[in-house]
Amino acid sequence: MAKIGLFFGSNTGKTRKVAKMIKKKFEDDELMAKPLNVNRAEPEEFAAFDFLLLGTPTLGEGELPGLSSDCDAESWEEFLPKIEDMRFDGKTIAIFGLGDQVGYPDEFLDAMGELHEFFTERGARVVGESSTEGFEFESSQAVNDDGRFVGLALDLDNQSAQTEDRLNAWLNQIAPEFGLPV
Repeated sequence: MAKIGLFFGSNTGKTRKVAKMIKKKFEDDELMAKPLNVNRAEPEEFAAFDFLLLGTPTLGEGELPGLSSDCDAESWEEFLPKIEDMRFDGKTIAIFGLGDQVGYPDEFLDAMGELHEFFTERGARVVGESSTEGFEFESSQAVNDDGRFVGLALDLDNQSAQTEDRLNAWLNQIAPEFGLPV
């Protein structure tokens, strides 16, 4: 079995695209599993990994993707209740989030903040904070007390040209935590 699980929720396919970009950088299937949409994941396979990379967009007014936010299929909103009784002590998690800082400046990347809260409350060690510099938004649940995002922040709607550089820098940052080659 692979060492690192790569799971995402998506609606338009942009988060899936980023998950595929991550996997492409680590072609070794023993190191990192293929990206899997959480609407196809079983709690047991999710829990089997000690290292998890998790991706989510923020939809509507700061919501996790799911049926109540008009997604075409189930996503994080429906998956999290399936694992709410699990403990994640001893697991290392890094989160990447997609949002639109121009269209939704008051809830930019809120879903990433929700995932962070969910997993830290259940004992996970979350790594991979990133800077808020270069983004213009009003508020975000994904900003911690140190003024940093709790994971990798991406805005493919307004700053797609910066995605590759931000992703590479973030992967280099978390590589030692996950045993990834730099």
